[in-house]
Amino acid sequence: MTTVYVKEQGATVRRRAERLVISKGGAVLEEYPLAQVDQLVLLGNVQITTQAVATLLEREVDAVFMSIYGKFRGRLHAGAKQAQLRRQQYRFMSDEAANLRLAKAIVDGKIHNQRVLLQRQTRRTPSLARPDEETATLANPAHFSQALAGMMQMHRAIPQADNLDTLRGYEGKAAAYYFAAIRSLLEPDWKFEKRAFHPPPDPFNALLSFSYSLLQKDVEAAVNVVGLDAYLGCFHEIDAGRPSLALDLMEEWRPLIADALALELVNRHVLRPSDFTRTSNSQRPVELGEASMARVLQAYGARLEIKVHHPLAGGPAGGETSLRRAIELQARRLAHVVSGQTPTYEAMKAK
Repeated sequence: MTTVYVKEQGATVRRRAERLVISKGGAVLEEYPLAQVDQLVLLGNVQITTQAVATLLEREVDAVFMSIYGKFRGRLHAGAKQAQLRRQQYRFMSDEAANLRLAKAIVDGKIHNQRVLLQRQTRRTPSLARPDEETATLANPAHFSQALAGMMQMHRAIPQADNLDTLRGYEGKAAAYYFAAIRSLLEPDWKFEKRAFHPPPDPFNALLSFSYSLLQKDVEAAVNVVGLDAYLGCFHEIDAGRPSLALDLMEEWRPLIADALALELVNRHVLRPSDFTRTSNSQRPVELGEASMARVLQAYGARLEIKVHHPLAGGPAGGETSLRRAIELQARRLAHVVSGQTPTYEAMKAK
């Protein structure tokens, strides 16, 4: 199946027989068999016809609207059909103790995956693995080790958290340590000091924010497919317009998909700081260029096709599936918990 990204400004998406056609000024840019499209992402000033919208709704194809800079705007959705599941979700999320148990499992999975990602990077980065080398220019190994130790301290504290605010404090401190370690993996030209996103002040933060937007659209799509309410979560505070549950389920995937993607693109020099544009706009001081955005979209799609083992894939013992499918299976795991089929939630953990 295919995710179609349309980023040509002024383009129009139409249905023509059994194909989805993207055109501009009378010229066809691309076309795809409808049977092979499971997600359509429109970035910026892209039009879509009523006939195409009706077809996408009828076939339950996820259609996502984003700004040209990658900010999520909304999606076409035919509406919830799992009323019983949602009623069970509302009951479950009203239980403070159940909420806390679920949130702990999510945060435990996130910090575990952050630690695994960092350890993988140390094995791949000679300057970290052998700090006495003359080529050790990418990192401060002592600083990296201190950050990793701080993360582990927060990880061990999770079981002792007796309320959500305390748990959020542990997660926030672990994240600060984590991004301090990430800084050790980057060349100085990236000028990355810490995670900042209102707005992203440097190229690496801009890359992370764009990657997280891509991930959010896919996690929210999985939540919708399963039939859960994306706006009623356990860890992120509930607020108007905030898809709290989708943000909750994103946490375990951030290191495995978005952070790993960003580090791969940067450390393999697929992207360089010069690929980003500095602007005079205080709302978007740093922007991805068109060519660099295309590279990110291609790499993101390829990462989602990486195969992993999942307990709900294949036979009784689980099996191999793509990361894209694993996101949906994790949403189904959560649905099993809120419906009482499974007692506890297990985050997806890297090995």
